[in-house]
Amino acid sequence: MDALEQIKKWRQELHQIPEPGLHEYKTSKYLKTELLKMGYQPIAVLKTGVLVYIDNGYDKTLAFRSDIDALKIKEETKCSFISQHDGYMHACGHDGHMAALLGFAKKLKDKPLSSNVNILLIFQPAEESPGGAKLLVEAGILNKYNVKAIFGMHLMPTIDEGKIACRAGPLMAQNGELDVTVIGKSAHAGLYHFGVDSIVIASSIIGQYQNIISRVVSPVESCVINIGEISGGTARNIVADKTVFRGTVRTYSEAVFKKITDTMQAINCGMERSYGCKIEFSCPPMYPPVLNDYGLYQQFVRIVNENYLELKEPLMLAEDFAFYQKEIPGIFFYLGTKTSQYSSGLHTEIFNFNENVLIKAVDVYYQLAAKIKLGE
Repeated sequence: MDALEQIKKWRQELHQIPEPGLHEYKTSKYLKTELLKMGYQPIAVLKTGVLVYIDNGYDKTLAFRSDIDALKIKEETKCSFISQHDGYMHACGHDGHMAALLGFAKKLKDKPLSSNVNILLIFQPAEESPGGAKLLVEAGILNKYNVKAIFGMHLMPTIDEGKIACRAGPLMAQNGELDVTVIGKSAHAGLYHFGVDSIVIASSIIGQYQNIISRVVSPVESCVINIGEISGGTARNIVADKTVFRGTVRTYSEAVFKKITDTMQAINCGMERSYGCKIEFSCPPMYPPVLNDYGLYQQFVRIVNENYLELKEPLMLAEDFAFYQKEIPGIFFYLGTKTSQYSSGLHTEIFNFNENVLIKAVDVYYQLAAKIKLGE
């Protein structure tokens, strides 16, 4: 079986066993089995994570990471290798990420490198939630293997197939999940003044939150405050005693994120004093912004060269790869999968791609491992 056919086989078999974060037991077993076949001794981490450490006798290690978890989405692709775990799907390309990293592992066996670094392959659980990268950092993996730089790849259906896309500095946003409950007081609509209307208060709060972007945060800072859910009230002629709304906050700066959430809480306090309501608020930061190291990026561009696309603007998506970059230099990049046949977005029930593109990822990994100079 040639390299491409093997990669296709890995991807299709992994696609059939999607599992949620920190519960990727079948996936982990599959990865270990395939790595053992290649002659590696896979290392278990975080119960479902898998590491491969290639010790070439040097004092510096270069890491490559793939995520391994799936999403709670019912698949509608109708492909021949459809998910066998009803209600779960590899709708974000992690099956392709794993297959590419397995392909890289196989190529390192077939064609050993002569570079002056050790290699660490990270098959990381729980990227979607709760953030397996943070757990791995806290477990001391980067220090244990003396990792000095790290690379990660994500398939991207908005970029033409085969294109490698990246940019220096901000690539993806910090995100936080916003949950707000406004607790008022119920009353008959005909005796409105005896109640405290949580719907009206919630509507006012949402409007004031939106003004944060235009009146509190600098216009040169990019950020998003989106309210995606709202519910409240029990009947048309009753003043609603409780309204709940949920959303997301995204920005490329941890300082800006804090400024936004601090302002939200100040708005809430003002509304509580004005209307006599109670407001329960939660918007903890989840993943930091993905910030590509400038020096490492210059090497990356020189090495990738062909089919490279420099992104003019970062995306408001989020990625736990950022936790690695808070500790060491790192580059996260996209591999395009967009064709006339495959253009559905990430996290959709029909997401799919042409597996031929994964060979490109393997080649990029190999060139990076061979040519990156750590410390430059």
